[in-house]
Amino acid sequence: MRVTGFPPYAAENADILILGSFPSVKSREQRFYYGHPSNRFWKVLAEFFGEPLPRTTEEKKSLLRKHRIALWDIVTECEIVGSADSTIRNSEVADVPDFIARHPVKKILLNGKTAFEIFKTAFPELLPCAVLLPSTSPANPRFDKTIWFDALRRY
Repeated sequence: MRVTGFPPYAAENADILILGSFPSVKSREQRFYYGHPSNRFWKVLAEFFGEPLPRTTEEKKSLLRKHRIALWDIVTECEIVGSADSTIRNSEVADVPDFIARHPVKKILLNGKTAFEIFKTAFPELLPCAVLLPSTSPANPRFDKTIWFDALRRY
C-alpha cells in the first residue's frame, strides 16, 4: 500500500534539520513524528536540552521551536509494510535542497542508516553538513545517546 508521510515541521529560524526515514505506523496514527512510546527520540532531545519530556504533539512542537530544530523524513511517500525501513519501495525523496534554501539550516542530522543511505545517494553535495546518527528506534540495540548529544551541539 502507498503511504504519504508528514510535511516538514520547522520554525522559520530552524538551523538544525533532523531527517528520519519514514514515519512508523504509530507515528502515522498520532499524525506526528516519533510517536512510538519506546522510540528514544523525544527522551534524547528533552535530556539534552534539560527540558521535561514532551507528551503531547503541541509540547513536542514547542520543544522543536524553542531549540530551532526542524523535523522531516527523507522519504515523503512510499510503499511500506508496517514500520520496517527494509520494506520501503518506490519511494519519493524529500526536496531537502529547497527546504534548506528557505531555512538557515547549518547541520543535517540523519536518524539511522536508512535515512543516511537515501540522503547520500540523493544529495551527495550536502554531505559536508550531514551527520549519520544511530537510530533512536527501539529496534536498535546499539543506541548511544552521547553520539546524539555531540551532534546536537551547535557550532
